[in-house]
Amino acid sequence: MAFCYKKLWHQLIDHDMSRTDLRDATGMAPATLAKLSKGEAVGTPTLEKICRVLQCNIGDIMDYVPDEEAKK
Repeated sequence: MAFCYKKLWHQLIDHDMSRTDLRDATGMAPATLAKLSKGEAVGTPTLEKICRVLQCNIGDIMDYVPDEEAKK
């Protein structure tokens, strides 16, 4: 997993929002929300929409965590 979105889920709690609320507010597809839940990469336009809705910076919603393979 190269991306970790734990910070995003904490932001949703802080904003008293559910994942469905976020999906509706950003207009993202259910498949995109599933990618986020699995720690998969999503496009920068989606990340921008999330930041706009939550009024935060990209580092407030995600971290880059290199895979073991990438470290070698």
